[in-house]
Parts: sequence; C-alpha cells; structure tokens
Amino acid sequence: MAKPSSRTPRHTAPRPAPHTRHTQQQTLLVHPLWILNAIGAIIALSIAFAYGTLCLLFWQGQWQLVLHPSRTVAATPASLGLAFNPLRFGDNASGEPQLTGWWIPADNAAPTRPTALMLHSGFGSMSDALPRALTLHNAHLNVLLFDYRGFGTSAGRRPEESTMQADAAHALSFLLNDKHIPPSHIVLYGSGLGASLAVQLAASHHDIPALILDAPDGDFAERARTDPRSRLVPTRWLFSQTFPLADPLHTLATPKLLISYTTASRPPVALQRAANPRMTVELANPNSPALLTDINRFLDLYLH
Repeated sequence: MAKPSSRTPRHTAPRPAPHTRHTQQQTLLVHPLWILNAIGAIIALSIAFAYGTLCLLFWQGQWQLVLHPSRTVAATPASLGLAFNPLRFGDNASGEPQLTGWWIPADNAAPTRPTALMLHSGFGSMSDALPRALTLHNAHLNVLLFDYRGFGTSAGRRPEESTMQADAAHALSFLLNDKHIPPSHIVLYGSGLGASLAVQLAASHHDIPALILDAPDGDFAERARTDPRSRLVPTRWLFSQTFPLADPLHTLATPKLLISYTTASRPPVALQRAANPRMTVELANPNSPALLTDINRFLDLYLH
C-alpha cells in the first residue's frame, strides 16, 4: 500500500475560458484614437442635426420676416359712414368659403361705376385699410376690400406669398364671375406688398385698364439676407417670400399710378424702373388731400 506523500499540493490559478481570453484580446484592440474619432463623429452629427433643425425652423417661420398679420378686425366701413355688405367667398375644394371681405358700393351705385379691388399690405387686417377704402370710395369707385388667408377672420393658419397670390386671384374671380363686372371696369389697387400681388394680377389680365400702387413694397430677398434673425442660415436657398415687384413692373404695360411719400424710410427703387404708361406722384404723407385729386386725374385719363 502506497504511503501518502507529505509534499504540500501546488495551487495554480484557473486557466481562463477560451471566450474570456478572446474578449480580453478584443478589448486590447480598441485604440484610444478610435474612441476619440467616434466621439468627434457623434459631436459632428449632433451639430449637423441641430443646424438642420435651425434651417427647418427658419424655413417654416420665414413668413414672419415680411408678414405681420392681425386676427383682429377692429372696425367696419360703418365706422366711416360707409354702407357695405359683408362677404364670404373663395371656396375651397369642400365648398367652404375661405375669405372674408366687404363690398362697399359707390354712392352712385350704377352698374357702370368702376370697381377697385383692394390688395392691402402685409400688416394688420382689412380694417387697417379702411382709410384708403374711403379715399377710393370718394373717387366714385365701388370697393372690394378683403383679408387674405391668415389675416382677420379669413380662414388659414398662416399667410405666405403663394396663398396670398391665390387669394388675390380668387378676389378678382369673384368680381368677374359673381359680381359680373367686366375687366374694363376694374381698377387694381395694391398697398405695400399688396402692390406685388396687384402687379402679378395685372400681368396676367391685360384687359384690366388701370393699376394703382400706393407706397409699393416688395423684393424682400436682400432684406431677408441682412436680417439679424437669418444670418445663421443659407437664406439664399431657404427664403421664398420674395414678393417680386421691380422686374415685373419694369415690363408691365398696364397704365399705372405710382404713389410714394417723402416720409418713406427707403427710396422706391421699383418705381424708377416702372414701364410706361405711368403717372408718378410723391406726396408729403398718406393723409395728403392731394391724393384724391391725383387718383381722379389718373382715372379720368385711363378709364373710359
């Protein structure tokens, strides 16, 4: 019988399992530079995503650089002693009227009286254009004054150039097809950026005989590029609310009355390039009594 050994047994560390050795080898292969590159890539992607979000927000809200609508209609023509009829027109595909406005008949409401289609500026609502509606009424014109979508009580969530152009076309169609007014008895009146809309209508309806542009404004691309709110984005590629004015006015053959004011903060460059026939007047301020005289003189020349 063998005698037990008196030697102390040797203790050896357990050998790691094969998969553990493989994991350790993989861990050793991750170079610190790779980790830094990965972190850099994540940061770059985050910056790109944030910048893309900024561009998207600018694109969605760019209309606010040039349009300042109000949902408040603070007064009606009755506040100026004018008779009027409220209107709803411009039906959508479901037959729902999208536009609200006022029909202000001339004092002498004969069918032959010319009608002014008013395209107001991008500020406020149609109630803010009532003083000029009174001037046109005093020039013995019927007046259609309305709000674009996104203004006043008209439908729409927010305005933009394309919808305002469509709304101007709807208003003209209402006069032609619902009021049965011939084009030869329509005067287009545009104030501020409404002048751009009026010029676009006149360019596509050469049978309209007269165009009145009151302190016309437009061509907003350059102003948008220099606006502090747009300096961080590529405005040239994102901004679309341009409201072209000078170029279409340069080739438009429709007789036009071009009104400017010495109180204007910027010279009316677009007016200097306007094609003939044209009548240009510069007044001290929008309340000048000479305005009515100039409008009547213009209408006497070009409306028969």
